[in-house]
Amino acid sequence: MTRDGAKRRARSGGPERSGPPPGAVRLSLSRTGRRAGLFCLVLILLLLANATRLQVFQAKSLDDNAANRRNVIARYSQPRGDILVAGQPVTGSKKTGGTLAYQRTYTDGALYAPVTGFSSQTYGNTLLEGVEDAILSGQDSRLSTHAVWDEISRAQVPGGNVFTTINPKAQRAAFQGLGGKRGAVAAIEPATGRILALASTPSYDPNGITGVGQATVADWTRLNADTTQPMLNRALRQTYPPGSTFKVVTLAAALQNGLYSGIDVPTNSPDPYTPKDTDHALTNESASDACTNATLNYALQVSCNTVFGKAGVDVGAQNMVKMAEAFGFNQSNQTIPVGVARSNFDTDLTSEAFLALSSIGQYDTAATPLEMAQVAAAVADNGTLMRPRLLDKVTRSDGTTVQSFGNSRFGQPVSADVAAQIQQAMVNVVNSGTGTNAQIPGAIVGGKTGTAQNGVGNSGTPYAWFISYAKPSASAASPVAVAVVIEDSNANRADISGGGLAAPIAKAVMQAVLSG
Repeated sequence: MTRDGAKRRARSGGPERSGPPPGAVRLSLSRTGRRAGLFCLVLILLLLANATRLQVFQAKSLDDNAANRRNVIARYSQPRGDILVAGQPVTGSKKTGGTLAYQRTYTDGALYAPVTGFSSQTYGNTLLEGVEDAILSGQDSRLSTHAVWDEISRAQVPGGNVFTTINPKAQRAAFQGLGGKRGAVAAIEPATGRILALASTPSYDPNGITGVGQATVADWTRLNADTTQPMLNRALRQTYPPGSTFKVVTLAAALQNGLYSGIDVPTNSPDPYTPKDTDHALTNESASDACTNATLNYALQVSCNTVFGKAGVDVGAQNMVKMAEAFGFNQSNQTIPVGVARSNFDTDLTSEAFLALSSIGQYDTAATPLEMAQVAAAVADNGTLMRPRLLDKVTRSDGTTVQSFGNSRFGQPVSADVAAQIQQAMVNVVNSGTGTNAQIPGAIVGGKTGTAQNGVGNSGTPYAWFISYAKPSASAASPVAVAVVIEDSNANRADISGGGLAAPIAKAVMQAVLSG
């Protein structure tokens, strides 16, 4: 070792070292740290991107996935809001002790089923339970009083309440009047359009299908196998040929279009009446010639097919369609807010024979009971037709109103003068015509009976109809208009079946409202 090397070793305190200088080591470590940090950053960004994809872009599909039970469990973890009639709940909730903590219950389930529908943990929701589900389940954003915090904390909002327009006395009178018959009743307050009764028989008790398990499935299977269709809402979702009750619409068309100057002028109608494009004559139930050249007043009183068949032809298809639609026919998307089946009056009637039949409520003419109640309501309200509605308001659980439902005018099918003449003719039907079974002592009642043939070659059992309105005095407004249809009519004479079977039910409903 040289002298200089020994001196350097002595100064360093040890043997001489080889390798990179210290600065180079520090630079290498710095690069490794940056690379590791960058890798971690990339991993974090990828995790954030995946979380965003799941929580934002795929959130709905994951929420809607049938295998995701979280939403179902959350939905039934608290009591459902109530549906109320005259301020009193007709629904409730009970604890189940299972994963789905609360189950829907119904008070007088069969009575109000055509109004409430059902809410089932197995089969979903229908009618008001369906269209107002967001309110009743607490999922409607309008129910929250602290929306931002509730969204952040995922706090459950109590279900809101739905207040209906139903009159409990009228509903019970309709349901009891129908009894064991297959049929339906719809009642409306003419001045507002508020629906006072919706009854459909046979009915069913929703309590049996609200839960889960074998008992629920068995009850559901039984109800759907029943040939009488107890779950069919006949007041809203079933259409029938309205028969002679449609003559009120034809009478309105004849007067509104100036075919006749009034209800007491002769109509120059033959009996029988044969339209030009057929050799099949239109006849009347009675064998007498009382309908020959009868006035509209008398023709409605005894229900002359010939007079109103000819009137429809003379008014013309275009004007008959216009009048039917002014009363609410041919609406494809009517809601109350529950959906209502479309009532039909043919818009392509090129045949006089078919036009004559359509004008007396046969051929392709078909109506729901609610639609025919609208016809009676428009006449009772001096020619103004209000949109029917089933709700007054929806509220939070504490009673605070979320939304109120006001009255809405649909149109003016006829003038007040024409409506007054139709009222007179309908009163005559009840006082001395086919509708005497609807008379109410001390009240003014107007009505129209009807029987609709159905089946191939009219071989089916006729449907018995009655539409009417009532008011406490001649100067008072009418608080109620009613339509009744019975599917299993066994009467022989067509219009007497409506007067004999349907009119007493309408009378009971009208009395319930008048006595309210």
